[in-house]
Amino acid sequence: MSWWKPLVVILVPPLAMVVLQVLLYQIVGVIEGSDDPMAATFTPLKFLAVNLSVGAAGVLAILLLGWIAEVPWRSLISSPRAFDVRRLRYYLGGAALLVGAGIGVVALVAPDSPGWTAFGVTGTTIGMLVIVVLSTPVQAVGEELMFRSAVLPAAASWVRAVRPALVVGLVVSSLGFAVLHGSTDPWLFGYYAVFGVSTGLMAIISRGVEAPVAFHVANNVLFTTVNTVMADGEAFAIDRSTDSGDASLLILGAVNVGMVVLVWLRERRARAAGG
Repeated sequence: MSWWKPLVVILVPPLAMVVLQVLLYQIVGVIEGSDDPMAATFTPLKFLAVNLSVGAAGVLAILLLGWIAEVPWRSLISSPRAFDVRRLRYYLGGAALLVGAGIGVVALVAPDSPGWTAFGVTGTTIGMLVIVVLSTPVQAVGEELMFRSAVLPAAASWVRAVRPALVVGLVVSSLGFAVLHGSTDPWLFGYYAVFGVSTGLMAIISRGVEAPVAFHVANNVLFTTVNTVMADGEAFAIDRSTDSGDASLLILGAVNVGMVVLVWLRERRARAAGG
C-alpha cells in the first residue's frame, strides 16, 4: 500500500470510536438525568456505550483496511485457513483458567492494588453484570479487530521483508493499543503494551484472531465481573492516572505470557497433526 494508507487505518477508527463514545455518553446523560455525563464512574448504560463504540470501531477498522488494501475482510480474521470455532472454544477455556488464576494470585498477594473495596450486590451491581456479560465480548472483539486484524498488518505493510514487517506491526499496534487506553501510569502503560504484544503474537502464531479474541474476552469479562461485585454495590470507576499501577501487574503480565505459550503449544501440535 501507499505509505499514507496505513495511517488512515491506524488513526480513523480510534477517532471514530472517541466521537461515537462521546455522543453516546451525551445520550446516556439525558436518559439518566446526569449533570456530568463524562464523569469517570460507570453506570450500566455508560458501560454499554463504551463497549458498543469500541465494537463499532473494530468493524470499521477491518472494513476500512479491506477497502483500502483491496483484500477480502475475511482474510483479516484468519489466513490462510478459515475461521475455526473449535479453536475459539479451546482458547476461551484455557484463557478463562489462566485469567482466573491470575485474579486469584492478585487477590492473595496484592488485594488493594485493583481498587476493590468490599463485596456487595445491589440493583446497580445486577445491571452492570448483565451489561458485562452481554456487551463486554463485543468490546473485546472490537479491540482485537482494530489492533490485531487491522493496525498490525497495515503497519507491517511499511516494510517489505517479512520478519522486520512483523516487528513493526507488533510495535505499532501494541503502542497504539496502550495509547488508546489513556494511562499516564508507567506500570499500566507497560502492561497494556505487553497485552498488545502478547495478543499480536497469538494472532501471528495461530494465523487468526481466535486466540487473542478468546483471551481478551475472558480477561475483560472476568476482571470486570470481579470489579463489579467488589465495588460494595456501587458503580465503579477505572483509574488509569499516574500512580494507579504497581508491580502486581507483573502477575497479569505473566498470565499474558502463559497464554502465548499455550497458543504456541496447541498450534505446534495442530501443525504436526496436519490440522
